[in-house]
Amino acid sequence: MGRLMLASALEEIVVRHAAREGPLLPILHDVQREQGYIGEADVRRIAQALNLSRAEVSGVVSFYHDFRRAPEPLPVLKLCRAEACQARGGEALARRAEERSSGRVKVEPVYCLGLCSVGPSAMVGDTVHARLDPDALDALIETIA
Repeated sequence: MGRLMLASALEEIVVRHAAREGPLLPILHDVQREQGYIGEADVRRIAQALNLSRAEVSGVVSFYHDFRRAPEPLPVLKLCRAEACQARGGEALARRAEERSSGRVKVEPVYCLGLCSVGPSAMVGDTVHARLDPDALDALIETIA
């Protein structure tokens, strides 16, 4: 993650999605997954490949908060802050996550990971962690920090 994507890797992603209706979002998701962010060079190449303006591609990247324009230097812990997780102690966990991360982990709020019955929950990368309690949260932070 966080490395410069080679033109050939980006071309493979574009080719994989080119026949789809509305290929831009799947392409952006794959680029984000592959390198951890979508750089300006990626925006230019995607725009050219899809016959879009750079402004159109850049607008989509900036609209969705999960897309990053630069590498994130810290591991990211996305902590659910929706009502169901709040009702199960999510607010206290959010405060604890901020305290325990000590600048080693970026704690980001998300509003529903779809695990309302087993909350509070969090996501690291593509992995979701459910039924978090203070000890499980501390262990998760130590694992990713």
